[in-house]
Amino acid sequence: MGTPAPEAGGHLSWQIAKVIEIRDETPTAKTFRLGLPAPAPHRAGQHYIVRLTAPDGYQASRSYSVASPPDGSNEIDLTVERLEDGEISTFLHDEVVPGDELEVRGPIGGWFVWEADTPATLIGGGSGIVPLMAMLRLARNAGRSDLVRLVVSARTPGNLYYATELPGPETTIVYTRATPPGFERPAGRLTTDDLAPALLPDTTAFVCGSPGFADAATELLTDLGFPVDRIRVERFGETG
Repeated sequence: MGTPAPEAGGHLSWQIAKVIEIRDETPTAKTFRLGLPAPAPHRAGQHYIVRLTAPDGYQASRSYSVASPPDGSNEIDLTVERLEDGEISTFLHDEVVPGDELEVRGPIGGWFVWEADTPATLIGGGSGIVPLMAMLRLARNAGRSDLVRLVVSARTPGNLYYATELPGPETTIVYTRATPPGFERPAGRLTTDDLAPALLPDTTAFVCGSPGFADAATELLTDLGFPVDRIRVERFGETG
């Protein structure tokens, strides 16, 4: 997930991170494992800014959500969707290789975060699953899968991020355009029937995706009578 980078807090400085590994997630998304100079504890749901500087001094930066769970190490995973007109995402996908160095700043964010200590319903569309995956991984690592339910919407099986890791008793996958053979739910948009079973008692809903997806998912939640003050939304646009 990528958005134009907001201003980070003044206490955060730019660091040089080394690219340790690059993994394909979908035909248009890759996960970049970065090694930071020192451990930088993050919270599930936070993001980092990546900044590139051209030889002529021109700079561009974007924010990318952390997909890896908090683990106290100096490594983080950023999953980046390649956008054809994206200044940062095209460079990361087309030019960066393991061993390269990137300038990063973070972690950033304190509202769209989860600590694995209260019930959470996670609703993601497309690349909006990235910060939610950090939350799911945190729950699984902490032995608190009972606290989390994840509903993810993807166009087709080929567009599903983290396809081998994602399935489990905590997760519901919705395909909107095409389904794999034998998949019980027909292709179609997210509905209240998909969300209702994921609403744990006293849960907070974390919604992440494009503005259209985020608005539609929020409307479904309110149709179910879910309290608006327990909905946290993170939207992203077509910049990268």
